[in-house]
Amino acid sequence: MSGPPGASGASARQRCRAWLLEGLADRAKQHPGPHAQLPVEQGRPWWRVMCLTGLDYFSTLGYQPGIAALAAGLLSPVATVVLVAVTLFGALPVYRRVARESPHGEGSIAMLERLLSFWQGKLFVLALLGFAATDFMITITLSAADATAHMVENPHLADALAGRHVLVTLILVGLLGAVFLKGFSEAIGVAVVLVGIYLALNVVVVVTGLYHVVESPTLVTDWTEALTAEHGNVVAMVGVALITFPKLALGLSGFETGVAVMPHIEGDPDDTEERPTGRIRGARKLLTTAALIMSVFLITTSLVTTLLIPKEAFEPGGEANGRALAYLAHEYLGNAFGTVYDLSTIAILWFAGASAMAGMLNLLPRYLPRYGMAPHWARAVRPMVIVLTLIAFLVTWIFDASVDAQGGAYATGVLVLISSAAIAVTIAAHAARERGRTACFAVIAAVFVYTTALNIAERPDGVKIGACFIAAIVLVSLLSRLKRAFELRVTDVVLDEAAERFVRDYTHRPLRLIANEPHRRDLAEYQEKKRQIRTDNDIPAEDDLVFVEVTVRDPSEFESVLTVHGEVLHDRYRVLRLESSSVPNALAALLLTARDRTGQQPHIYFEWTEGNPFAQFLRFFLFGQGEVAPVTREVLREAEPDRSRRPRVHVG
Repeated sequence: MSGPPGASGASARQRCRAWLLEGLADRAKQHPGPHAQLPVEQGRPWWRVMCLTGLDYFSTLGYQPGIAALAAGLLSPVATVVLVAVTLFGALPVYRRVARESPHGEGSIAMLERLLSFWQGKLFVLALLGFAATDFMITITLSAADATAHMVENPHLADALAGRHVLVTLILVGLLGAVFLKGFSEAIGVAVVLVGIYLALNVVVVVTGLYHVVESPTLVTDWTEALTAEHGNVVAMVGVALITFPKLALGLSGFETGVAVMPHIEGDPDDTEERPTGRIRGARKLLTTAALIMSVFLITTSLVTTLLIPKEAFEPGGEANGRALAYLAHEYLGNAFGTVYDLSTIAILWFAGASAMAGMLNLLPRYLPRYGMAPHWARAVRPMVIVLTLIAFLVTWIFDASVDAQGGAYATGVLVLISSAAIAVTIAAHAARERGRTACFAVIAAVFVYTTALNIAERPDGVKIGACFIAAIVLVSLLSRLKRAFELRVTDVVLDEAAERFVRDYTHRPLRLIANEPHRRDLAEYQEKKRQIRTDNDIPAEDDLVFVEVTVRDPSEFESVLTVHGEVLHDRYRVLRLESSSVPNALAALLLTARDRTGQQPHIYFEWTEGNPFAQFLRFFLFGQGEVAPVTREVLREAEPDRSRRPRVHVG
């Protein structure tokens, strides 16, 4: 027997919705409010998680040597040594401290968030999230574009893929999104295999390159003579290398991803979310091991590519542009090995976006929904994957899938995040009264701030793209917050003993509350308020009235736990005192809690507020106050659609 018309379509829509929002309830529990504790997540050994973040970090070998050669020319190895020194003695100590200070994957953003409250703090975090989105998103699109470059330049695929680089890149980005839509539980296992194979093949290429350098000692002497002729002395070489360093900043990518994936790291059996000692130790091992491995590869690859590849091959359109090591693999190990190397490089570059996608899926839901600046579905994985994939499509199309065109934006995102991390750990060390570490971190922060400023000055397109991401995040966030303005956003209501007793007294009679904005809190204030409310609303003298007062602390917060304190003032007036980010939301939550605990419909009484309604709404939106009565009623209407069960709001 067939169902009614349209039933199958509705059922299909419900199944699709359930599939898209799968896990939303669980993720919502992970982020119920700013004071909530995250559950302990099942972790994996640090070295396996290192392979996940290594997808981003190690895959830069696919294009970093070529970028270094273009930026520094013959000085590429010297400039790379400077990069390695900054990595090991600058970025690594900073992020080891970040791992200790922020072990739940929020990174340096969480550390800086603690320093600022109110709206300036939220806007500052949104700006940092914009740069983080720039870093992670460009990681996806740039890596996919470089994977396409390796495919197009391969002798076996060149004819078939000629002129189709944008299409191929879009397909790779789409496949990455499909992996996350399917599920990402096995991604770390895939990452281990890809990273293991890729690093092993790079060892073969580097060893082969070093062998040819040793076999032809004139290569080194010619290179050193050319360096001396071009720059004169070692001091001049180091000076030029320092100036060139910002252009090599892509080699620092991966550190922010390393702390973003910390929740995946296995901790000790006695770890708690307040003290995840084992997870922190594993994260620090991850960061150190990855930095050491990458440092060795960066120095050796820059040396062999500079000595063995003609300068013109690095230029745009050249055979080594964006694929220097692949060029050596084909040149010295044959097209068969070169093709295997290409396939490995393509795979890791394509999957490098996985660590960036994982970072965004961990980072964005920790902030935006808590700020009220994202819809509820932003806590679910699949809708976020779809949105991020569509943004990656747009970025790929805008930049025509060009690796070189996206390099500036990528470097800017990386450097801004590292600079913010350096500043954050400097402040943390200062707060802990660690004078020596404060001085060291301050120097590191100054180096990265200088590098960031220099990079922005030379390649302003990077900060322009970052500004576009920031503007988009801020605009969408404010629109979302506006749309959710009347949402009940109290995650829990906790009554102290006195407040519990006040509410319990009204189990068999209606609870009548007077909304009072406290001033002097003297006897005359409460006498006059009670007299006025009784007169305006014709309340019988025998009906008890309880005052309720809300103090607004940080109106920029969206979700919060509501704590209710009961007290008796002047030996006669019972008062329920609350602290919240929004007066109407606090009152609505209290009314619904009182209804559920007593079985009676509570009543609340207000005065009309004088002033322009639009200005009053802005006061509510920005400062949590304004015209309280109608907003309280609207919050109740959205929270309780059944009018017969809705608490009563009276205005006189």
